[in-house]
Amino acid sequence: MKTLGISLAHHQTESDIFTRRLRAILFLVIALFVLLFANLAHLQISCYRLYRTRSRENRIRLIPIAPSRGLIYDRNGILLAGNRPAYSLVIYPQKTKLLHAEVQRLQHLLGLSDEEARHFFAQVKNQPGFKSATLADDLTMQQVARFSVRQFEYAGASIQSRLERYYPYGGLLTHVLGYVAKINDTDREHLKATGQLTNYAANRDIGKLGIEKYYEKLLHGHVGYQEVEVNNVGRVVRTISRKPSTPGHDIYLNIDLRLQIKAQEELGGRRGAVIVMDPKTGAILAMASSPSYNPNSFVDGISEKKYSALIHNKNNPLINRATQGVYAPASTVKPLMTIMGLDSALITPATRYFGRGYFQIPGSRRKFYDWEPWGHGWMTVYKAIEQSADTFFYHLAYLAGIKRIHQYMHLFGFGQYTGVDIDEERTGNLPSSQWKQARYHQPWYLGDTISVGIGQGYWSATPMQLAHAFSILIDHGKRVVPQILKGTVTAQGFRSDPSHFLAPFKLKDRKDWQVPLKGMYMVIQGKTGTGHRAFAHLAYQAGGKSGTAQLVSRKTDHKAHKVTQERHKDNALFVAFAPFKKPKFLVVSIIENAGDGHSPAANIARAMLDTAMSEPLNTSKVDSTNGGS
Repeated sequence: MKTLGISLAHHQTESDIFTRRLRAILFLVIALFVLLFANLAHLQISCYRLYRTRSRENRIRLIPIAPSRGLIYDRNGILLAGNRPAYSLVIYPQKTKLLHAEVQRLQHLLGLSDEEARHFFAQVKNQPGFKSATLADDLTMQQVARFSVRQFEYAGASIQSRLERYYPYGGLLTHVLGYVAKINDTDREHLKATGQLTNYAANRDIGKLGIEKYYEKLLHGHVGYQEVEVNNVGRVVRTISRKPSTPGHDIYLNIDLRLQIKAQEELGGRRGAVIVMDPKTGAILAMASSPSYNPNSFVDGISEKKYSALIHNKNNPLINRATQGVYAPASTVKPLMTIMGLDSALITPATRYFGRGYFQIPGSRRKFYDWEPWGHGWMTVYKAIEQSADTFFYHLAYLAGIKRIHQYMHLFGFGQYTGVDIDEERTGNLPSSQWKQARYHQPWYLGDTISVGIGQGYWSATPMQLAHAFSILIDHGKRVVPQILKGTVTAQGFRSDPSHFLAPFKLKDRKDWQVPLKGMYMVIQGKTGTGHRAFAHLAYQAGGKSGTAQLVSRKTDHKAHKVTQERHKDNALFVAFAPFKKPKFLVVSIIENAGDGHSPAANIARAMLDTAMSEPLNTSKVDSTNGGS
């Protein structure tokens, strides 16, 4: 019984232990199930929206749709910048096992350069592997066909099509239109800072210069999206929804292609610029800068070799000489100086001055020579403008002083931006005593003023500034901003861009405006006028003014040293307008290092006016139903 009792006691103990363990395990199991169901409830109820969105994102993708860029036309509806289909070869590195070997095979198949391969591997290095990288842009149809036949051999490669900017007239309008090129890091940072980056989700190009850059917002349009369902390897199964992109606006320029072609022909590759402007409205009818370059080279990304050649070209084709070229305005400013003299009562239309071959500041031994060694004799302001007498304007500058000259020439727009609608513009320099002190830490001397009196010395201006200044003179003080854009095609039709006027330049006597204009008439119509030879047998009445900008210091008497270095020869300028009584066309021309102020630049101005006057400009409204295309 004792043994049995011991056995029963052990059995009872073991039973109690088993029961306690069973209960503990059961409690643990129940606790785990409670925790499991609590977590399921949390995932299925509390986080339902979050995980549904994540699941949907894994299955649904938004693919951005690039908007087509707005077209650019001249004032008559001739296409200046359009879009054409283009094809690129892209590779997804993660889908390719032997990337370098595949690239080499594609180079051999399509005749691609080593430089293209280097650019490709640079892209691959700087971006995630699941993104595509471009191996070749602007493939020919032969290259597309050759790849399409063998595409099955290249698992990670494919052809992508897009619309690409195209400039049918090449370098003819580069400095007007500018160009588009690939978006770089600087562009991307700017777009991000201005909140526009998402609108470029599907774009690779952006306006870089000229009209393309200035009116980027108008031309670009708005990105669209398509919602697609993809499978586990990312391939599109079906399209769920689509929001089409909004194309950019088509725009019309004031540029007349006929005049633009003529301007480039007349420049003939020489370094210089030509501007044709409507002085009443500020419309820029032609703006040519020479030499130029082909903007199509930049659309797909210009090669390092070609870009280096442009950068190191001694003729600086990348500079827009019409708005960025700064030159001494020379004698072209004499009609403007006349306005200052008349309005300040320093001279009158009847003032007579005897011009010797030089001007001498009273009490000084220094002589400022006239271009005519024997002088011009007795003259009024009309003859002084007609013959471009330096001594008359030396004397006028001496009477006026630099402060007065600066005050009046500032009203003509010198030393400041004209406001023309491109970003590539310089202000030139309208000198003053304060400017010289700040720039050179030197006082202003009276001799400095004498040189400024004939547009030399420290004075520099752009051709666009000259056009702006003479539009003010021609229109008797009305100040209009030069304008390249004519209007925009919107959903409501063609919307004309109005002229933009500044505060007028008022004279004490409005009749004074006619005095320098009559002098400019004599420059062309007078027998001794500096423009008479270039404008001989003119079929219409016109006015003009020549200018010769000296680049190196030398004697100006009859023993003058002959300049032999071509880059040291004088710049030739000419300003002309027609018809004389109701001007419609204002021309500014400049030829660098021409050495003659009344020959090449005047001949160009004559040719431009002849062309403009031969056929009226098309001023009819654009057909809003088809955008003039």
